[in-house]
Amino acid sequence: MRIAIFGAGAWGTALACHAASSNDVLLWAREPALVQTIRCERRNERYLPGFALGERIGAEADLDTACRWLGQAGPSLAVVATSVAGLRPTLAALDSRLGSACPGVVWLCKGLEADSGLLPHAVAAQTLRSVPGGVLSGPSFAQEVAAGLPVALTVASLDASLQAAAVQAFHHGAARIYRSDDVAGVELGGALKNVMAIAAGICDGLALGQNARAALITRGLAEIARLGAALGARAETFMGLTGLGDLVLTCTGDLSRNRRVGLALASGEPLEAIVARLGHVAEGVACAAAADSLAVEHRVSMPIVEAVNAVLRGALGPREAVVSLLSREPKIEAD
Repeated sequence: MRIAIFGAGAWGTALACHAASSNDVLLWAREPALVQTIRCERRNERYLPGFALGERIGAEADLDTACRWLGQAGPSLAVVATSVAGLRPTLAALDSRLGSACPGVVWLCKGLEADSGLLPHAVAAQTLRSVPGGVLSGPSFAQEVAAGLPVALTVASLDASLQAAAVQAFHHGAARIYRSDDVAGVELGGALKNVMAIAAGICDGLALGQNARAALITRGLAEIARLGAALGARAETFMGLTGLGDLVLTCTGDLSRNRRVGLALASGEPLEAIVARLGHVAEGVACAAAADSLAVEHRVSMPIVEAVNAVLRGALGPREAVVSLLSREPKIEAD
């Protein structure tokens, strides 16, 4: 099988490392210098340092060439590994270039489009017309996937053929791939867990204890499920890999970029400096404002999202945000 991954960041490169154990993989990147480095040094030290790239992984900077390679022989799959901000232009560029042999496009990003507040599948509905689309998501740190450690992910699409192609591409070795047709639920869990991870980082940075972190994760999941219900997602999705699984990993794992944002905010570091130092996209920063607006639009109570957004825009300090959450009126847990 041929797999073209459009975006050579940490997660795209890690998924290429996994997929190349059974398939031919081509990494597309905008920067010719990065492509040349991958070709010559067989590494992507800029985004995924310390990992050698197998001989079945190629690299390309020309989009037309990458799409022609994808359609030249046998079964294939296109994967978009950009951030949410890069999804719309990448899908628009691919739409006219992918041939009929490609069963569809799977994207990896987790978040909401900043300007529109749309989930990725809604962005795809406006830009991707020639082939079906879907999302591959779940609890997954790039470094662990690249190292060949076990991981379980979910591919969500309304197209059964695309689901099957994603399973064929990635369900081997240490990776298990589950299937779902609840695209909105899978994407919403992946988007909002990043916001909750910022909250968890603030909680840990302020040394509020493990009791507080457990409460935050649990109530965060309740907020995600409430918004999911308003958007037509299924409740059981949020109990699965892309809901509870991804939430726990991102809120507790030391490799979580969004959790590191919260830790740094708790120490008093300015947001601009935190983002600049990360060197990678922390989707929760952009997602918080969009999620807060979505909650208001659908009249869903999301106090943790609201508090994180207030901290990120400088309206509240981290400790003030905690006080605001603790001072809320008591209520029925399942309400």
